[in-house]
Amino acid sequence: MSETRDLLFELGTEELPPKSLLTLSRALQTGVEAGLQKAGLSHGVVVSYATPRRLALLVRDLAVSQPDQSIERRGPALNAAYNADGSLSNAALGFLRGCGATPEQLTTLKTDKGEWLCVRQDLKGSSTAELVPEILRQSLAALPIAKRMRWGAGLAEFVRPAHWVVVLFGAELIETTILDLPSGRVSRGHRFHHPEAILLNRPAEYEAKLRNEGQVIANYAERMERIRGQAEQAALSVGGVAHIEPVLLEEVAALVEWPVPVLGGFEARYLELPAEVLITTLQENQKYFPVEKPEGGLMPYFITFSNVDSSHLDTVRQGNERVVRPRLSDAEFFWNQDRKKTLEDRVADLAQITFQKTLGSLLDKTRRVQHLSASLAERLGVESAWVERAALLAKADLLTEMVGEFTNLQGIMGRYYALAEGEPEAIAAAIEEQYLPKISGGALPTTQTGQMLALAEKLDTLAGIFSAGLIPSGDKDPYALRRAALGAIRILIECRLDLDLEELVGLALNQLSHEFDLDLTARKVNEFILERLRGYALEKGFLHDEIDTVLELFGRNPLDFDSRLKAVQEFRSLPEAESLASANKRIRNILKKAEQAIVANVDDHALLEPQEKNLLQAARKAREDLLPLLQVRDYTAALRRLAGLRDAVDAFFDQVMVMCEDAELRRNRLGLLAIIEGLFLDIADISRLQIS
Repeated sequence: MSETRDLLFELGTEELPPKSLLTLSRALQTGVEAGLQKAGLSHGVVVSYATPRRLALLVRDLAVSQPDQSIERRGPALNAAYNADGSLSNAALGFLRGCGATPEQLTTLKTDKGEWLCVRQDLKGSSTAELVPEILRQSLAALPIAKRMRWGAGLAEFVRPAHWVVVLFGAELIETTILDLPSGRVSRGHRFHHPEAILLNRPAEYEAKLRNEGQVIANYAERMERIRGQAEQAALSVGGVAHIEPVLLEEVAALVEWPVPVLGGFEARYLELPAEVLITTLQENQKYFPVEKPEGGLMPYFITFSNVDSSHLDTVRQGNERVVRPRLSDAEFFWNQDRKKTLEDRVADLAQITFQKTLGSLLDKTRRVQHLSASLAERLGVESAWVERAALLAKADLLTEMVGEFTNLQGIMGRYYALAEGEPEAIAAAIEEQYLPKISGGALPTTQTGQMLALAEKLDTLAGIFSAGLIPSGDKDPYALRRAALGAIRILIECRLDLDLEELVGLALNQLSHEFDLDLTARKVNEFILERLRGYALEKGFLHDEIDTVLELFGRNPLDFDSRLKAVQEFRSLPEAESLASANKRIRNILKKAEQAIVANVDDHALLEPQEKNLLQAARKAREDLLPLLQVRDYTAALRRLAGLRDAVDAFFDQVMVMCEDAELRRNRLGLLAIIEGLFLDIADISRLQIS
């Protein structure tokens, strides 16, 4: 068994960007693991550490060297390796030089394609201590850092100035230079509680020494759980529940090395503000955790975390309360001021805000979304008044002071202001729901009015931006068109809106007044949406070939597409599926190769063989049975019914020659195959299924 040791790497820095800390830590681990794998160095578990002032990795049971290797290098063909006098040719001599070998090491390699000169060499593996420094340097250089900085007189670059480096391999110090810093075995503790050096003798003692001597919890996940537990206990002390959102929990853990909870409070009158305003103020601006009542609703408390275990925590609390009070006062002022003017009164001012220079102002967009929403309502058979009203007011809250200060509250504040003005709940809810889903897999609109408004909003953006020639490329998607397309697909499928996307895209494009190629743009928008539909189906667990059976034929109606796709997935599990998929491929190929135009029609009297007569009768009966199933879109039952054709189809191909010499008979047999193909194509193109 080869010798192994633990490896510790720590990079000490100035305070790292809190929102990037976890990303940097994970990227460093990924890079080092990839480097070790590429070098052929086996290892055990890799533990990553990250605090505001350090990135570190502990690699367990790392091999002390690469394994020795026996390699075989093939040279020129034997017939080109020697001159006429038996001496080595220039090709052979060049091969030897490239290998660093002598003529005595040459052997012959025999293969089924001929004989070749060959050199077999034993290469001793490099030591891990020699390989690790470059692996670390490359991993640091590859970290996703948008802008690197320099410090002092050196040339090293990193996201923040670096101050110390530890590289220990077992008890051995690997002497190297990283970011212009010489490696050592000395770490640092908490900036205030233990700024002195911490001597590390072995990697395994790293985490415990930092905690016990340095007052630093190096493990990011452990720090998060400690913060969660402390916040919950602090909230419980006032009879409340801590409102903990994962993103804020991660950020707070990236701000402190030794978390100490501080419970603060504010005046109860601020609870009259919308809860989202308070939560945004506390979370986004102050990095505080709000406190809720067990039965719901906020309490006049917050929980913050200090990075210092101070004996004067009451002073810390008072300082945080002084800081948050003016922000809450500002929010209260915005709330009162904004309600002095109605949303409808603000609509005309949307003309002053440009949505996109080719597409006009936000007022222009508002009018387009109004008309498109009404068209959606008409096609869904519902009254359009509410969705048109919601569309009219949808963007007005962008002109309020509250949304100007807290941009993430757009739509949310529109709902509150609409309710305060006496608008119906459905209209107010739709104003908020127009932006849903906000993230991949996020919540969808729950009201029909909101669903129509959200869909119209996304379709107008897609059509408009494509018509302006601003098609997403690579990672660039400034108007979030991919998210808009996926959101539209999810609303249509998951909210069960039976609508034709191609028709809707056409309606959206026809509202635009600037010059563009209507047909070309419509095709590009529809192709863009279909690609998102494919991606959506793949995420739901459907296979590529299942999607291919339906997408091209029926992708324009996502709800219908989804029903057909589920039916195909169930069909492929049937025992008849493989045979029928193969038969459909065969039918497709025969019909493609036919010289004359094929009509799905048969003269009964022209058929001769019992197998073809039987198949025709079975096909006609299947068509009768399918009609009511297709009317209610029960595609699963329809495909099960078609599975019953397997025996008749198999018998036909076993006993009947389709491309016979008799032209009339051949035409009727091709017509019969066209009938069979058509029965399946009414549901899906199962010839695309890859079943074996």
